[in-house]
Amino acid sequence: MEKMSSSIGVRQLTVLGEFKPFGLIAEALDGKVADDAVTDKYEYFLFDPEITRDTDVEDSCDEVSSALTSCGDNELFIRGNRIIWSTGARVFKRFTLRSPVVKVCWCRMGHTAEALLCILQIDCLTIYNNSGEVVSPPLSRAVSSIWPLPFGLLLQQEVEGNIPSRAPFSSTSPLIGARDMFTAPNHMQKGEGNAVCSHLILMDPLDEQEPIFIEDRGKSNVMKEYDEKTIWTSDRVPLMASYNKGKMQHSLWVAEIINSNFDEATACSSNVNPMGVLPKHVSFRRIWHGKGAQMAACKVFMATNDDATPLVCFFHQEQRKLLSVGLQSVEINNEIVFDVKPDMSWIIDAVAAAPVTVTRPRVKVGLLPYSDIIVLAPDNVLLLYSGRQCLCRYVLPSCLNKGQHLYDLKFPETSFPNDLKISGLADAVEGRVNVIVNNRQMFRCALRQSPSSLLANDCITALAEGLSSSFYRHFLGVLWRDGDPAHLSEAKSSVDSEWDSFCHVIMQLCRKSNDTSQKCSGSVAHSAWDFLLNSQFHNNFCKLNSMFGTSGAASLDQKKSNFSKSLVDSRESYEKPFYSDLLVESLDSLHALYENLKFDNLRKRDLELLAILLCNIAEFLGEDNYLDHYIRDFPGLCKKFMLSRPTSSHKICPSLFRWLENCLQHGCNYTNICDLPPLVRRDASSVVSLARQIVSFYSILSGAELQGKNLSSGVHCNISMGSHGSKEELTVLAMVGERFGLQQLDSLPSGISLPLRHVRRLLCSSRPVAIQTSVSHSASDQDLQQAQLWHLAQRTTSLPLGRGAFTLATIYTLLTEAFTVPKLVLAGRLPAQQNATVNLDPNIRNIQELKSWPEFHNAVAAGLRLAPLQGRMSRTWIIYNKPEEPNSVHAGLLLALGLHGHLRVLSITDIYQYFNQEHESTTVGLMLGLAASYRGTMQPAISKSLYIHIPGRHPSSYPELELPTLLQSAALMSLGILYEGSAHPQTMQALLGEIGRRSGGDNVLEREGHAVSAGFALGLVALGHGEDTLGFINTFVNRLFLYIGGKVQNERSHFSTNSMDENRGSAQMMDGTTINIDVTAPGATVALALMFLKTESEAIVSRLPIPSTYFDLQYVRPDFIMLRVIARNLIMWSRVHPSKDWVLSQIPQVVKCGVEGLGGDGDGDDVDDMDAEAFVQAYVNVVAGACISLGLVFAGTRNGNAQELLYEFAIYFLNEIKPVSPTSSGKVFPKGLSRYIDRVTLETCLHLIVLSLSVVMAGSGHLQTFRLLRFLRSRNCADGQSSYGIQMAVSLATGFLFLGGGMRTFSTNNSAIAALLITLYPRMPTGPNDNRCHLQAFRHLYVLATEARWVQTVDVDTGLPVYAPLDVTIRETEHYAESSFCEVTPCLLPERAILKRIRVCGPRYWPQVIDFAPEDKPWWNFGDKNNPFNSGVLYIKRKVGACSYVDDPIGCQSLLSRAMHKVFGLTSSKASDTISDIHSGSSAATVDQLVSTFSSDPSLIAFAQLCCDPSWYSRSDADFKEFCLQVLFECVSKDRPALLQVYLSLYTTVESMVGQVTTGAVVFGDSLSISAFKLALTYIEALMTQKLSAPKGGIIQSTFVGSLRKQVEELLNGSQELRDDFHKYLKLGTWPNGESQDKRSILLSWFLHWYDVPTSSAIKFAIDRVKPKLMSSSSVPLLHLCFPRTHINVISEIYRCFSS
Repeated sequence: MEKMSSSIGVRQLTVLGEFKPFGLIAEALDGKVADDAVTDKYEYFLFDPEITRDTDVEDSCDEVSSALTSCGDNELFIRGNRIIWSTGARVFKRFTLRSPVVKVCWCRMGHTAEALLCILQIDCLTIYNNSGEVVSPPLSRAVSSIWPLPFGLLLQQEVEGNIPSRAPFSSTSPLIGARDMFTAPNHMQKGEGNAVCSHLILMDPLDEQEPIFIEDRGKSNVMKEYDEKTIWTSDRVPLMASYNKGKMQHSLWVAEIINSNFDEATACSSNVNPMGVLPKHVSFRRIWHGKGAQMAACKVFMATNDDATPLVCFFHQEQRKLLSVGLQSVEINNEIVFDVKPDMSWIIDAVAAAPVTVTRPRVKVGLLPYSDIIVLAPDNVLLLYSGRQCLCRYVLPSCLNKGQHLYDLKFPETSFPNDLKISGLADAVEGRVNVIVNNRQMFRCALRQSPSSLLANDCITALAEGLSSSFYRHFLGVLWRDGDPAHLSEAKSSVDSEWDSFCHVIMQLCRKSNDTSQKCSGSVAHSAWDFLLNSQFHNNFCKLNSMFGTSGAASLDQKKSNFSKSLVDSRESYEKPFYSDLLVESLDSLHALYENLKFDNLRKRDLELLAILLCNIAEFLGEDNYLDHYIRDFPGLCKKFMLSRPTSSHKICPSLFRWLENCLQHGCNYTNICDLPPLVRRDASSVVSLARQIVSFYSILSGAELQGKNLSSGVHCNISMGSHGSKEELTVLAMVGERFGLQQLDSLPSGISLPLRHVRRLLCSSRPVAIQTSVSHSASDQDLQQAQLWHLAQRTTSLPLGRGAFTLATIYTLLTEAFTVPKLVLAGRLPAQQNATVNLDPNIRNIQELKSWPEFHNAVAAGLRLAPLQGRMSRTWIIYNKPEEPNSVHAGLLLALGLHGHLRVLSITDIYQYFNQEHESTTVGLMLGLAASYRGTMQPAISKSLYIHIPGRHPSSYPELELPTLLQSAALMSLGILYEGSAHPQTMQALLGEIGRRSGGDNVLEREGHAVSAGFALGLVALGHGEDTLGFINTFVNRLFLYIGGKVQNERSHFSTNSMDENRGSAQMMDGTTINIDVTAPGATVALALMFLKTESEAIVSRLPIPSTYFDLQYVRPDFIMLRVIARNLIMWSRVHPSKDWVLSQIPQVVKCGVEGLGGDGDGDDVDDMDAEAFVQAYVNVVAGACISLGLVFAGTRNGNAQELLYEFAIYFLNEIKPVSPTSSGKVFPKGLSRYIDRVTLETCLHLIVLSLSVVMAGSGHLQTFRLLRFLRSRNCADGQSSYGIQMAVSLATGFLFLGGGMRTFSTNNSAIAALLITLYPRMPTGPNDNRCHLQAFRHLYVLATEARWVQTVDVDTGLPVYAPLDVTIRETEHYAESSFCEVTPCLLPERAILKRIRVCGPRYWPQVIDFAPEDKPWWNFGDKNNPFNSGVLYIKRKVGACSYVDDPIGCQSLLSRAMHKVFGLTSSKASDTISDIHSGSSAATVDQLVSTFSSDPSLIAFAQLCCDPSWYSRSDADFKEFCLQVLFECVSKDRPALLQVYLSLYTTVESMVGQVTTGAVVFGDSLSISAFKLALTYIEALMTQKLSAPKGGIIQSTFVGSLRKQVEELLNGSQELRDDFHKYLKLGTWPNGESQDKRSILLSWFLHWYDVPTSSAIKFAIDRVKPKLMSSSSVPLLHLCFPRTHINVISEIYRCFSS
């Protein structure tokens, strides 16, 4: 170690002050003193504030500046049950808990953006977020320790029966690092006979703990490794380290989230919750183990090897060893898989070690920061390691400076005695560490980081990313090996001296490369150092002499030139390939940084300093093309770097400006890949990320395609999710994905930013925002007496069904709050008696029986308000809201959560505990909710729980169960939903048998409801499959037609199927030998309707006839006729048309004739009353069935024809009940129906038609329909004839009309139609508790048919919702052609399958088009990344001068054009007069007032204020003032504020060039601006030639661009002196010298850049090849082929130069 220490560099620690935990100071200031011995003990740990930063909040400052800014450490101080969180010298938060703290850690759980403070106590776990909200998840077992993982909190459980008393933190425990979390000593042993999981994972604070699995030989088993004590986890990557004391073995594990596919029996055998109901689980896989350690490693941390691979370091204090294990990571399917590198571990002697960030403070390796290792060697030497390479030795200063104490505490000045030694390290955070000395003092010290000079730091980073590992290791050793005594005395280092030091290191590599007698030795460092210190080169860097008076540059003296010449003479030495290759790679890496810096306007000085260094490297390597490249950018460098010798290399110098120009001219597929520096093409490079982003944006703009994560141009690009219809819109998505905004655009040169400003304006992306809709509660305010209160109660109890639809998914609640349900009030008030309250008399009616199911519906409505995808629902929250005694309220909540898909979080244990309560409504709600959550999945565990409630399916050995028919019906429907669309044979056979089987009760209506549920379930299982369902479908169809009452073709098949379903005690519904079709027909009819939905099966429809004879009318019940009409139309889906003729075509001819013969005024007296009743009954049921069919086929479409037709039929039926409105349909519809039919039937048919009308207009709030519903609601109450079923229909219809607050509507896919048919089943209940024919809970299944197709336009500038016209195009189908219609937002859009295009139209907002691919899929869900509407929000941009439709409905206030021309349309002579008038107080509007009226952009307003400033009036350049006013008008009128900078930059660039040539005064000494200007012209030409998509009106005025181009060309073509200098450059490779050298060299560099002139060596090489082939003719054409980018006039000049 002594030998190593003597051969490395020595650096000095920067002592920040003596350290003392700030928590002690805070306690002293609070006056709190420990009460007992336990609280005397305390602990603390320091951490980086970056840990608690919200990851969703974008950095407000630049990443570089934030990384280099020294941040204060945060501290958590723990004493007893109190925690103090301090930041620097300020208390940030205090926590006081119930019991002493055992362990504390920070953890990010699930998808949360903020870090959570997790506190383990003796008996509980408490979790805090930054805002102070607290959650205490219940712990089923005692937990010994907690550990953070990237996706959750790891909990290690105690062994049951062996739980030692745990003490809080011990003050004698060893100090640990920043991210090392605290734990109390624990020595528990594995319990016997206990099979619980040893490790749990908490993925969400509101979730339950899930077991951890261990992967062993390809199988996943529950982890029961109690001997594996966790000693460390990473909060950034999924790694865990453990120690097994019995095996004396350390292990390293990787955590993976994988699908749950292990054996269910294995899971159920363990005493943990089965994972069958969870989609994924966490599994640990062992990737390394090491044996031989007597004790567990006292510290484990991650660092980075010198080849940028991660390391896991185990520090064994008793062995004084630091073991480092190398990791390798492989990306598979966008997931990173970790493993241990073979033979990649080593040991370092150490008594203390910690991870620090020193050498590369802003570099990340994947998700990890680049971390070095600070090691305290056994001989008390403090060493810095980068991987296994020791970089330097740190020493303590001789004394402490005053005023440098931590937290500004007034400690006395301390001096270090000579024998003071470092004895320990603690609390390492970033580049700071606590150093413990042998007198027990502790000092906070900062390790001297990588240079504070941003340029030097960038160069080191570029070399780290660009050099191979062996080269970088050597460079790092040279960089940190600094033995200069003067360096050790420096307390601080300036930016300039740091850059000089870096340059000296590079030149030292050149010196070593030139030295042939010595190899990699540090003995020549002093000679090279002394020479460079005494050279003019060093002095120039220190003084930073300005070039041409504006920017810093340096020139080399004769001694430096002689040194360079000696280096050149020995270039070809073969004895030094290592250093030559190192310098070549260094040149490539630093050149990539150089090209990157050209894109940052604020770093031109750094660019020039780097150019000087690169010139030295290029000159040494003989890369004259590189040297010429730098001199062209900075012509002042030509004074000492001459190109007067033949070049030794033809390597092309990469140029990003050249690549971008080629990309705009010819497309990215025709660019030269050599123009892109290799480092730019690396996706992991951070130092040239700006260049990579610009190249990727230009690539996409020019037609590059995405190939994996890279573009076809070879660069990596992060593209945000979203729809796009053009290359420009895709470029915007790329800018969003790269977080490249307006701030970054402003820092680019104007020519570079111009195309990106154009595409950025086309689309503005933003995160979707949550929209809250207020909840409206209905209440009764009628003046009713006790006799009328019952009728009011009928309506009140039916209101929750409609309210659930109205408020569907409209609120967002905190899952830390209890669930509240509004009360169901059945009382009335008497306004005439001072609003006295009157209640229902309990002696007359059973109020509790009346309210049981309405309270269930009320809770469902309250639960449906929760937004379905506001985040993953927590099992803890559901169990928290579970009452001690079961009730209907919680039952309704379960159904609502299930319809939203949230019951997946319940475990099987939870489900059976609910069933064990034997509460009827709870069981119904749970079964339906589980089925909806697992819809179509056939989940086995849920299926078993449902079959338990179907006695007919129990095996013969199963004990008999007496289950209510209601539960059996609910189980059957749930089974159908669970197996929806699966065509599962066994399930279909079981359900078919249930249609014809008695449910066990004697009530015929209950038996009918059981059969209907079985029929719906059978239809759901075989939904839309038709004849493709099974091979024996004919058997099923025959059986169903037998249940309907039709003929079967093979009786034997019926009986064979019958016998197949027979079980004990389950009798068929047969009276004698005949099936009771009154019970089975409805269920069989709906089963056929759903099985053959949209199949257009003529064969099935022919066997479902509508009675066409009088005999048939007597044989078929009228309500069955309605079901047959619905079934036929659902099967023949495409033949349904919204017209009267189609409805009338559904009516059999015998019925038509019979009804027409009735007449309306006594003309039908010759018709028998019995016959007339049959005709009328059939007529009204056929019409009602046809209307229901229309409602289902056109559900949610808002079809105008369907709406008018249904409304007309509703008014017709309403007038037949009681004339209320004159109609014009007397000749079409028969009159006088009420004389032959009861009112209940007419009322039922009327309300079914109205309900169908609301289904068609769902979510639209259609005013005419709403008026009809209001009338029906008031009429029913006034007449006193309303029943509960009628009121339910009105309530549901009202809710459907305003579905989801107008934000949702219905779909027409098969699954949605099935759910709507269940909801609209035409058998209304007679009372609140009537569940006989159809369960009332089924009426809520409409939720499964809803879609959030609502879209709202939001002004991107104000963030407020606005009205905007949308042009909606629906695609062509087999029934209608492509058509378009106009909607005004907010509005509902058509279904996804037929939606083709959405276009923002109208003159007030910028156009925006969204095209859709034809996809027969459901609407996008909330939070879907592919959702083009950002979950219902479409951001639009208002044009300047146009007002919103709210402020200006008819467009009379948009007066921008006239006002602007009045102020800005001035000539130069008039401008001064007008300005004088304005300045003197004229009533005319000033420029700034007018601009602020029509634009809110701060840059335009500030510039307008400048134009009104008095100092502006005194300017003599009237042309420039007029130009500014015109540009201001251009930017305001076209709403392009970003172009203000572009216009001014281009104008001032050309004017400065002209002024510099005419006056001789040097304005700028570089040619970078002309490269950017030329790129802007190239882009504009590409737009004009339509190589790129041109915006309407152009991006900037073409005449302006043309005038600038003409000025530049006149400037460069009018000088004979420039022509002479150009000829000398071509022949001799020299730059101008002598008189006016500065001016002439700058002008030559402009000429070379403007006309794309190759290097002189390349031209000479081409001339030499062309001349022998053309002896007499001109060689201009061949030269033009060699240099296609060079202007033809310049080619001719080159030819004349070499011909003369």
